[in-house]
Amino acid sequence: MIGQAVSHYQILEYLGGGGMGVVYKAEDTRLKRTVALKFLPPELTRDPEAKQRFIHEARAASALDHPNICNVHDIGETDDGQMFIVMACYEGESLKKRIERGPLPVGDTVDIAIQIVKGLANAHEHGIVHRDIKPANILVTRDGTVKIVDFGIVKLTGTAMLSKTGSTVGTVAYMSPEQARGDVVDHRTDLWSLGVVIYELLTGRLPFRGEHEQALIYSILNEDPKPLEILPGDSSVGLDLAVKKMLQKDPDCRPQEATDALAGLMSVKEKLEAVRKQDSAAADEPQPSIAVLPFVNMTADPDNEYFSDGLAEELINALSQLDGLHVTARTSAFRFRGKDVDIREIGNQLNVSTVLEGSVRKAGTRLRITAQLINVADGFHLWSEKYDREVEDIFAIQDEISSAIVGKLKVRLFGEERARLARHYTDNFEVYDLYLKGRYFLSTLTVEGITKSLGYFQHAIQIDRSFALAHTGMAAVYYVHAVLALVPSVEAMPKAQSHLLKALELDASLAEAHAWLGEVNLVYNWDWTAAEKNLGRAIELKPNSLEAHQFYADYLIATGRLDEALTEVERARDPDPLSTLPDSIVAYDLFVSRRFERVIEHCRKMLSTEPSFLLQIHLWRALHQQNLLHEAFLEAKKLFMVFISCEVADVMESVYAESGYAAAMRAAAQKLAELSTQRYVSPYLIATLFSQAEDDDETLRWLEQAYEERDQRIYITWIDPGWDRVRSFPRFTALVKKVGPKK
Repeated sequence: MIGQAVSHYQILEYLGGGGMGVVYKAEDTRLKRTVALKFLPPELTRDPEAKQRFIHEARAASALDHPNICNVHDIGETDDGQMFIVMACYEGESLKKRIERGPLPVGDTVDIAIQIVKGLANAHEHGIVHRDIKPANILVTRDGTVKIVDFGIVKLTGTAMLSKTGSTVGTVAYMSPEQARGDVVDHRTDLWSLGVVIYELLTGRLPFRGEHEQALIYSILNEDPKPLEILPGDSSVGLDLAVKKMLQKDPDCRPQEATDALAGLMSVKEKLEAVRKQDSAAADEPQPSIAVLPFVNMTADPDNEYFSDGLAEELINALSQLDGLHVTARTSAFRFRGKDVDIREIGNQLNVSTVLEGSVRKAGTRLRITAQLINVADGFHLWSEKYDREVEDIFAIQDEISSAIVGKLKVRLFGEERARLARHYTDNFEVYDLYLKGRYFLSTLTVEGITKSLGYFQHAIQIDRSFALAHTGMAAVYYVHAVLALVPSVEAMPKAQSHLLKALELDASLAEAHAWLGEVNLVYNWDWTAAEKNLGRAIELKPNSLEAHQFYADYLIATGRLDEALTEVERARDPDPLSTLPDSIVAYDLFVSRRFERVIEHCRKMLSTEPSFLLQIHLWRALHQQNLLHEAFLEAKKLFMVFISCEVADVMESVYAESGYAAAMRAAAQKLAELSTQRYVSPYLIATLFSQAEDDDETLRWLEQAYEERDQRIYITWIDPGWDRVRSFPRFTALVKKVGPKK
């Protein structure tokens, strides 16, 4: 019928249909408004009873004038005798479609239910019973207004039923017991159906179910629905009772009027509003926040610094698991090591209200630890304590300090959080001490430090193979080996994966292990589905996990979801404001989105405060994309001089002076290729240099080599603008199909 004219209505589009009618969107050509036309199905045109019921729908609904009832404008009949109703047309969706996306929040459900019952109260006052209240017959407009539609199965009070004796009219799942039995019904049947709708809105499922119609009717007549256990707080009691009362089998036990049901729902709404105001007031209060500074090593032996650092880091890790406490990450907090900076300046830079500082003196088996919690605003001590204990008591000391902080900052702890705060992964001090050393030397990110770190983690595992954290530490060491190109990924990453799987076998709740495994699946296995699953699980277990948010940002960039990636970066930056890693992720996001001027501006700003390998690379490549070749050369030379190889930087400089940029990049690539016969060099980096030298064959050859060696960055090749020169080449296309995201 689309495109046809019916009377003075032009049919525009099909909206939907059901047992009692088919609905089209149309234009009222006289009044120039959009309306909905509901036609009696053609197969029922010859049914006098159905036709009469259709007329009753129009008459009954047209008598109603209420904000929550669909307005009926007119009734008509086509030339071939087909009946239709002209109704208001609303922009929105039915509750049926909304429920398909999952359960609704309690507050939204109550607001919708209140509007439904107000509309029903108006209909009942006019002697009209709907008898088919269900999600498909309830529309929610874009502004949130509820409209009850389809009074096609009404019973006018004082009028004989239109259905035959013993028959039922309506939708079985939402029928009251009396309606399912075919008994005479009154307005209380609508309140039963409303109870079913509310239950479904809250849970996403029907209260009564059966594999076939008779089984469903049996359930309605004989079974009780499962209690609504998903509702939070005291308000759930009132709503649960309200729904339970509507779903009483005996109509005399239900609310006797719609206004009675409305009173119960309004009471629930008031409770919800009180809770919301309480939560809003709590939200207006600043969240407790803390930075744990590195504890000062008070011994004469600088080698004991690992222990004082480890104590501070363990406190950071423990406290960061609490949702109600903002904790500065290690990278930013440790920036103030050995610096004479006013406590208020530290608080300002780290955006925290309190700072924990302390000292450690370790002599043989004895420890002396001092700790002070300081209020940033005035410099006053909120708490301080001194501990003279044996080294084996370090776990108890950590617990006492954490508990004192939680108490002083008035952080609310739930049962699971309390258990996590007090958890230790080993009771063996020797194993724990080795673990602290491993983590300390890994944080140096030097070849010597990483080598030492590996030895300490290995020793810890030899003593206690069930120490999950040491396995995670081992995985991080191997991962860093690959990232710094100390060894090929094909050598390091399988070892990292093996230790991560072992760590999760020992403890599936380790968020960091899930995060690292997600990164391994992304950059090494190219298993995009597993990577997203791992990272999602890590964030679920530990919403404040830096690694999880940073790795997930990598994943989002690699899948082209650039705006989402920036959101993840901000979540990672929040607890770690002084770290350059989030800034490098932002730079690459901008690079992939081809905002090269922004990349240059951003990187120069960040590099003005401290050097960064990743920011330096992004700056160099963005300058090349903008064809600012001299500036690109200067940044490339700085990159190789500071981070990679002075020998390559010298070759690059000598060739540039004589032959220009492309020749200098070629010389650098050739020198790196020569060095790759002596030690590991990233083939991806060599390919990058050949690309800037405009040598397509060598670019593709080294990209294919990067694929064979599973180089760290090959997974993101498909979206990287640096490969535009070779993007249309069949060899490049074949490579992308192997490593890129599957679409």
